[in-house]
Amino acid sequence: MDFDAITIGGGHAGIEAGLALARLGFKTLFITQNLDCIAKLSCNPAVGGLAKGNVVREIDALGGEMAKFIDSTMIQFRILNRSKGPAVQAPRAQADKAAYALLAKHTLEQEKNLSLFQDTVVDLICDSKMKKIRGVVTERGNRFTAGVVVLTTGTFMEAKIFIGDYVASSGRLGEPAAVGLGASLRRIGFKVGRLKTGTPARVLKSSLDFAKLEEQKGDEVQLAFSFSNDSISRPHVPCYITYTSKVTHKIIRDNIKYSPLYGGKIVGIGPRYCPSIEDKVMRFPDRDRHQIFVEPEGLNTQEMYLNGISSSLPEQVQERFLRTVPGLEHVVIMKPGYAVEYDYLNPTQLYPSLETKLLQGLFIAGQTNGTSGYEEAAAQGLLAGINAALKLQKKKPLILSRAEAYIGVLIDDLVTLGTKEPYRLFTSRAEHRLCLRYDTADIRLFPKGYQVGLQNREANQRFEAKVKKLDEINELLHKRKVEARDIIIVPLLEKYKGKSFSQILKDPEFDISMLRKLDGALTDFNDALCRQIELDIKYQGYLKRQNEQVARFKRLEKLKISSGFNYDAAEGLSKESREKLKEIRPLSVGQASRIAGVRNSDIAVLLIYLTKKSGA
Repeated sequence: MDFDAITIGGGHAGIEAGLALARLGFKTLFITQNLDCIAKLSCNPAVGGLAKGNVVREIDALGGEMAKFIDSTMIQFRILNRSKGPAVQAPRAQADKAAYALLAKHTLEQEKNLSLFQDTVVDLICDSKMKKIRGVVTERGNRFTAGVVVLTTGTFMEAKIFIGDYVASSGRLGEPAAVGLGASLRRIGFKVGRLKTGTPARVLKSSLDFAKLEEQKGDEVQLAFSFSNDSISRPHVPCYITYTSKVTHKIIRDNIKYSPLYGGKIVGIGPRYCPSIEDKVMRFPDRDRHQIFVEPEGLNTQEMYLNGISSSLPEQVQERFLRTVPGLEHVVIMKPGYAVEYDYLNPTQLYPSLETKLLQGLFIAGQTNGTSGYEEAAAQGLLAGINAALKLQKKKPLILSRAEAYIGVLIDDLVTLGTKEPYRLFTSRAEHRLCLRYDTADIRLFPKGYQVGLQNREANQRFEAKVKKLDEINELLHKRKVEARDIIIVPLLEKYKGKSFSQILKDPEFDISMLRKLDGALTDFNDALCRQIELDIKYQGYLKRQNEQVARFKRLEKLKISSGFNYDAAEGLSKESREKLKEIRPLSVGQASRIAGVRNSDIAVLLIYLTKKSGA
């Protein structure tokens, strides 16, 4: 074979997959259409957010690279939902778009087992008899063979771009689509559908009236996404907020017939949670205004991103309605908004390892699986890369459960439920989200990254030292009692005389910063570690109940079902459930119970049948 592995696509999924395979010792070919467009932040130039920030930290804990990229290129940082509970808080950072992409490309170029190659993959080489992937064929006629292939085409597979009447074969404005691969996948037997995404106009910073915009500053203290970085020192650049108006909405309604979406040119389904401004205006006619975030694209560019107002209306119409927005009266459009329609694969055709059920050795990740978002793509790419490497090593795949990672929630949702619209991860999708806080990602996942081989010995020593410090803080708080001298300093502690500091922290009236003033030993530990233990103590009751739920969940997950299980032979299953189970091929009773349309009574039948088969 020419290579051990091949990755297709230069987006966030392809980057993580390629790096994982190469770092695990496999000779890997990284093919992308344009080497100058690697890691392009096509939409919002930001990383993180609700649930997404947790995913970035999970990627880092497992040995991925996204967190390091954003730490080195952020230009604003915020913790979202500070006023709410820790289960729904998350870090988010604006990125310097160009710097992020350059760093990602440089990182790939430095990887010794990774070969970068510019071409377009148009077909797959398969062993139809063995149902195995053997390699790829490119547009220029190159044929490369490999033991595993990771496909991460993003929004480029058979893609079309729309701006009013303008339609072109493109995956991004000015970048050609990947034509041929979608037809190849259909020929092999994959279920391929169409989805739609969109992006807003980029505008000239000097054309904006910032006196009419509401400034939104980031947090003063920038926290690291990567557990390998103790601190961050990057420039602080503000974002801004403005709003559409009734006049804006009237222009859009008056020109809705020119919208490719409403005119019937686009058949793909768009993201429900990130609709275009046309959708917002038409679907919510009672709304007088919609919020727009005006965000910088980098330190060395005049481009500003108008978050919340994506559009595929004609360019002239976009200019007209934008100039009705406060602060944008004289706006100059540098790049118009547009919509992209593209091919995606129904992810129920994948195992939880992200390997396809039709072709052994072919793994799919990113927007090709129907997701939206850089973070969701990178997470899938990392797991696909890890599992492709484990397959080459003839080892069991790494499957993350819903109870231990947002990445587990993401992948389980995709392969068990599928999606007919661009999938976006939310905290509400996780049943055990209090256990999945962003500050605990390394505790949950670092050992797995180390065991796989993506975390080195130095990182493991640093992790073990952190765990030891957390234990020391916990022990100190349990042993230290409230003394008379403490009450003199904080009279409110009178009711806790003789009680431990841990008991005090369960009272919402007190926090660990106050206790650190009473005991100098606590100041030997940094704020982040103390805060982590404080949250564990404050939410101990909730965590206990959630851990009990997790234990029940794990019991069902441990009841394995072989991929070749004969559902037709299992008497008592309803016809609908039997067909669903045969389609999804769940690997556990837990996964089977989450398949849409499978009844509880059928799970009971399945449990009885499996118990009889095992002889229990």
